[in-house]
Amino acid sequence: QGKKLSHALRISAYVFSTGLLLFTALVNSVSWFMQNITLGNFWQTTWLEFYNHMEGDEWTIFLIGAALVPALAFWGFNGILLVADITGKPTFITRYRIQLGKNDPVDTKKLWKVIYTVLGNQFFISFPMLVPMFYIMKWWDSTFSKELPTFQWFLVELSIFTVLEEILFYYSHRLVHHPVLYKHIHKKHHEWTAPIGVVSIYAHPIEHIISNTLPVMTGPMIMGSHIVSISAWFSIALVTTSISHCGYHLPLLPSPEFHDFHHLKFNQCYGVLGVLDFLHGTDKMFRQTKAFERHKVLLGLTPLSESIPDPPKKDE
Repeated sequence: QGKKLSHALRISAYVFSTGLLLFTALVNSVSWFMQNITLGNFWQTTWLEFYNHMEGDEWTIFLIGAALVPALAFWGFNGILLVADITGKPTFITRYRIQLGKNDPVDTKKLWKVIYTVLGNQFFISFPMLVPMFYIMKWWDSTFSKELPTFQWFLVELSIFTVLEEILFYYSHRLVHHPVLYKHIHKKHHEWTAPIGVVSIYAHPIEHIISNTLPVMTGPMIMGSHIVSISAWFSIALVTTSISHCGYHLPLLPSPEFHDFHHLKFNQCYGVLGVLDFLHGTDKMFRQTKAFERHKVLLGLTPLSESIPDPPKKDE
């Protein structure tokens, strides 16, 4: 028994150390390429040209980076999805629906209500919240530096932002699922049991502050991040949450099965990454479903709903 255990530990250590070395080599290679060929030349030059064109006006630069660019990323991505949601074209895209037969096509009356609410949240909540954030970032005295952060440092920041968002979103999300708060606040978001992309920030104003906005803003404010890093992070966060709500499991995109299941069942899958759901046991039901088997990046063209179909219902 002792020899078997020792042998197993040696193999595990070998596999782990080899994997760690390969991962480190890959990250360093990518980082070198991005820093010396891409970020170190093109992006640094572009940033300086933009900074000089704005004559160093930090408030304008901040609004463009933290508000305009992420908003364009959000509406650009969701605009493409809305064409498919409203028209059902291109027709092949309906094969990738997670909840087949839902929103095919989407109810335009419900959709306009969503769009009005989302625009209201962006203009009257998200944008005003950038004002105190701007002064916090000025205090750090690094947000508007003429020198961009290294690609390696941006990856570190991105990791920290993601962990902080997971923690803050998970617990604030569970909080608004408390019966008292759910009835008055979170129920609005759950009007859509089969969500679409733009529904990602369709929420009560209070929820939009504590669950949608603060978890994303906190990381950059703690780290004193550069405006370029903030712009990239905000854009990534908005597009990622749109994918989680889009209702389509499309090839090469992150799987939306996890959060789609939350909208379907309400009391499962509260987080973003799923780590805290695993630790708290709030994904047990999800792990027993075909949706969990489909929760992976689709690398082919065959929809996972076809290759891993749900079991037939008892009455069929």
